[in-house]
Amino acid sequence: QLQAFGGGLVQAGGSLRLSCAVSGITFRLSDMGWYRQVPGKERMLVAHITFGGTPWHALPVEGRFTISRDNAKNMMYLQMNNLKPEDTGRYYCNVLKRASRGPWGQGTQVTVSS
Repeated sequence: QLQAFGGGLVQAGGSLRLSCAVSGITFRLSDMGWYRQVPGKERMLVAHITFGGTPWHALPVEGRFTISRDNAKNMMYLQMNNLKPEDTGRYYCNVLKRASRGPWGQGTQVTVSS
């Protein structure tokens, strides 16, 4: 099970911290990702982190978003700073490897107003 939470409505330039609670998978051995989806478009990868903690961020969010994880707590995080309207969307967390993914869950909505 993957439950993302922490979204909300924020003005441009503001910050949010998303959290992902993971159960039912071997989290400590899984590379994980944060994904964003907007209506009418495919879900896209925003950031991922290896099981060892090596992060990667998509170019549009690099320098503003920071992905992290706590293997002891089965939690993953996405710190989002200097938010822009184009960051608006529903954010999901899941295993990076497609064949190992669990159900997507409801995600958490992030809305950035200009």
